[in-house]
Amino acid sequence: MANDGPVEHGYPHLETVRAAITALYRRLSYDTIQTFATSVVPADVAFCDTDDLHLGAQRVAHELVRHYRLPDARMIVSFREMRHAANVELAAGPEYFVELNDRFRTHRRDIGAALAHEVMHVYLHRLDLSFPGVRDNEILTDTATTYLGAGWLLLDAFREDGASSQKLGYLTPEEFGYVLAKRALVFGEDPSVWFTSAQAYTAYVKGMELARRDERQPPLTAAGWAGRRRYARDRRHAPAGPPQPGVRYAFTPDGGGRLRVSFPCPTCHQRIRVPVRGRVRARCALCRSVLECDT
Repeated sequence: MANDGPVEHGYPHLETVRAAITALYRRLSYDTIQTFATSVVPADVAFCDTDDLHLGAQRVAHELVRHYRLPDARMIVSFREMRHAANVELAAGPEYFVELNDRFRTHRRDIGAALAHEVMHVYLHRLDLSFPGVRDNEILTDTATTYLGAGWLLLDAFREDGASSQKLGYLTPEEFGYVLAKRALVFGEDPSVWFTSAQAYTAYVKGMELARRDERQPPLTAAGWAGRRRYARDRRHAPAGPPQPGVRYAFTPDGGGRLRVSFPCPTCHQRIRVPVRGRVRARCALCRSVLECDT
């Protein structure tokens, strides 16, 4: 939790974020991810200053348990002084003990954001889905929270001005915006209408720009002129050398000596391999996206 300290910006964790999206599709399946088409809405996690602190926190935790479809999980929420925003004890269940930073006693509107991340820890624990190392596992948790419909709360908790700052989660604001944008492109949802933070909206717009750029990478037909020109040049010299820096496609010969190109799916980032033979329609087996390619 950045509390009146510097907030990191940009995309330093982008490859881990993309790997987390792929891992979600592999572990949950396309059909299960489709059941999360509706995000948590503000009314379900609203928390005003007149609400009882502990009863209100329990109510919000229950709503997040319901959203993640953990009907037999019970969250016991308490508050204490700590360095991080929150912590959850991952035991066998069905009761899980969540501790929130004392800061949330007076910043109650962000309790939903903190709980969204901690309840996702329980969800991933039950799925037995994790990444090695604390940092990467927390990035997986933030990504899953966002892609499955509750992470807009984490981005909306980002506020920054000349005198103070606050950010929850391990992703940068722009990375939260990127994952939200990837979700929005899949489900046709516009989370920006729920933002109360102007800085969150700006980060979402930047994230959408990058998410759109994923859909315009060669060999996809939506690639721009410069990308197509570079792709054609690389194809002429393939597979003589290693992939060029800055490109996400790679050429390899198949068993018959014919050339194939592999590239990440713009939706789930699983690599797809297709023959180099002009116009090709590819279907991602993981997320079922149909991709128009010019190889």
